[in-house]
Amino acid sequence: MTTRTLGTAGPAVSALGLGCMGMSALYGPADETESIATVHAALDAGVTLLDTGDFYGMGHNEMLIREALHGRDRDRVVLSVKFGAQRGPDGGWLGVDCRPAAVKTALAYTLQRLGTDHVDVYRPARLDPAVPVEETVGAIAELVQAGYVRHVGLSEVGAETLRRAHAVHPVADLQIEYSLLSRGIEAEILPAARELGVGITAYGVLSRGLLSGRWSKDRETAPGDFRSHSPRFAGDNLAHNLALVEALRTVAEERGATVAQAAVAWVLSRGEDVVPLVGARRRDRLAEALGALDLRLTAEDLARIEEAVPAGSAAGDRYAADQMAMLDSESGGTAAPRDREH
Repeated sequence: MTTRTLGTAGPAVSALGLGCMGMSALYGPADETESIATVHAALDAGVTLLDTGDFYGMGHNEMLIREALHGRDRDRVVLSVKFGAQRGPDGGWLGVDCRPAAVKTALAYTLQRLGTDHVDVYRPARLDPAVPVEETVGAIAELVQAGYVRHVGLSEVGAETLRRAHAVHPVADLQIEYSLLSRGIEAEILPAARELGVGITAYGVLSRGLLSGRWSKDRETAPGDFRSHSPRFAGDNLAHNLALVEALRTVAEERGATVAQAAVAWVLSRGEDVVPLVGARRRDRLAEALGALDLRLTAEDLARIEEAVPAGSAAGDRYAADQMAMLDSESGGTAAPRDREH
């Protein structure tokens, strides 16, 4: 397994990371035994970066990872954890809380559920509009000083917010959606990250299954699968996006690769400071994604891929409107903090 570094101040990790969200939430039911077997297969293949969130299944994902890591060498794994998203007993979304006290409380529970004494990268899942990012990052920095956290990370923030945060404490990486269908970071956010020496962990590299090569217009979503509310999976948008996938399939198959492998390899080609996260829930899907590491795309390949799926060609936003409104990365990172609503 080749490695990459999360920014100039972050840890060395495998060139591909495993995003574990789907093992517990948001994509419908998952098989826990197969999920754990998939984590084991990833570790055995040399994957060292595991990404989770304390709100994935309301703690279930962290406990699943704890079980998967039982008997393994903790020091060979880089655990990246998101916090801050508030959820109710029914699973509903209640907002974001990134006040310093909430940051430290969330970590205390995370350490217990993971069965570890530290988290390698700790990040707010979304910017809390009621709390200056300096206060949130300052709280994580105190946890770094105390030894409970190794590195500060961020998620879905804009360029200006990234600069403000980095001025408080070095940020190892920014976790943000980046794929052939989601290239919004290229205008301002990616250049700012590179200017500051901040790495990118790219999630959604298969655009939640659209770029898997297996989605169809007639496929039904399972209960609890948030794609049933995703604009890119709806009506005419879906038909348009699947046509892009078929154009990509032609290029991929000429290289003896699958659509998914071509999509992952394209993200890998974006730079040594970009680490794709693959959300495999099964061992066969993981094996397919890992095959992208052996797909060396030439300049001609890249040109043909981008001709098949041009920048900005996706139909529909990457989230529903209410969730898009929560993304600092979509507002340019200039949103001013507001008073917390009680």
